[in-house]
Amino acid sequence: MASTQQHIQLAKSLPPRLMRFFQKFPPPSLLQGTAAASSNTTTTIAAAAADQPQEPAYHNPFKPRFNTITGRWQGPVFSLRRQAELCKIAAKHGVEDLLPHSIKKSGERARRREEHGLRVKGTGVGQRVKGKEWERGLKGKLEERRQAMLKMPELIQEWKQRGHGRGWKKWPK
Repeated sequence: MASTQQHIQLAKSLPPRLMRFFQKFPPPSLLQGTAAASSNTTTTIAAAAADQPQEPAYHNPFKPRFNTITGRWQGPVFSLRRQAELCKIAAKHGVEDLLPHSIKKSGERARRREEHGLRVKGTGVGQRVKGKEWERGLKGKLEERRQAMLKMPELIQEWKQRGHGRGWKKWPK
């Protein structure tokens, strides 16, 4: 009984926009709780019903659906902008988990990015982005320069011994 009272208090604290949404599209978890409380069945049937979550009587209002009678797609009841607004309000009041699945829920963007990754060729594990020619050769050039700078004292010494470049067959670059 305490949980019912808590649900009532929570419902009273919600803004009217969320209240109207939950009246039209009640969460499946609340529907299961009211159905189980109102029916007088055996415990085995109730336990079996608790194991299998029931599908709500309505379709997801955040997703488009296919009308089998007309053979056409119907758009979502709520636009992406309104979905985002509802999700923000629900998150602010701590009831975002009761909303149906939406791409505008918090954490959904990060989950999809993690699942699909960046949709850019070469950004996967072990892949390299092609880049420009100077970008591809930059690492090798810098390594050559570093090696040349490390050998510079020996080169200077050889330059002075040979008489400032006389007799060199291969000039350093």
